Amino acid sequence: MTRDAENDAVAAETTASQQERSLRTRQQLIDAARKTFARDGFDRARLHDIAAMAGKTRGAFYAHFQNKEDVFFAIFEQDSVRDQLSALKRLRRATSKEARMKAFAAHLVSVITDKERMLLGLEFKMYALRSVHGQQRLADLQTDMCLRDKDKDFELLLPELYRKKGKSAERSRVALFSALIDGMGLNSMFNPAGLDSATLNKQALAWVKAIISK
Repeated sequence: MTRDAENDAVAAETTASQQERSLRTRQQLIDAARKTFARDGFDRARLHDIAAMAGKTRGAFYAHFQNKEDVFFAIFEQDSVRDQLSALKRLRRATSKEARMKAFAAHLVSVITDKERMLLGLEFKMYALRSVHGQQRLADLQTDMCLRDKDKDFELLLPELYRKKGKSAERSRVALFSALIDGMGLNSMFNPAGLDSATLNKQALAWVKAIISK
């Protein structure tokens, strides 16, 4: 290997290492923000606390995110991707239409009963309602996430849900399922005895069937 080739190899390895460190730092900040928002609420959470929990400086935070809203959208996007993969895994194991509806309902219940996740979602939606920019950005991101490639897999596995096409129809589906998740999630945290696991599964399945039949 020539000296130039050796130098190029070292430079490439250094760049890859720097990129890996940058991605690791970004994820550490996202993880810290998730805990901080769930603990303190969106409005009261401080960038300093997020950076400190991640073991980073404020400068490191601003190297990856513009503000609290920016890091929250990163959390939301990661959760959305995780949800899609989890739901697809359940649906692929189902062998009939009824089984797929039950699998999708079970997925919704798994989100509803994730207390940290629900607290984060409710906190940020309350913030977004007070911010026209934040509200529109959140609504657009929810819809765009559902229109990505993975949504084609959902259409194959649960075609009844996709009789109506286009962004307007997708926005309506997202709004309906968000209403189910937020409403049942908030009330299951507030009154867990009134919404036990069996009740949640029964009601989620009823909602899935109702939305599919629309």
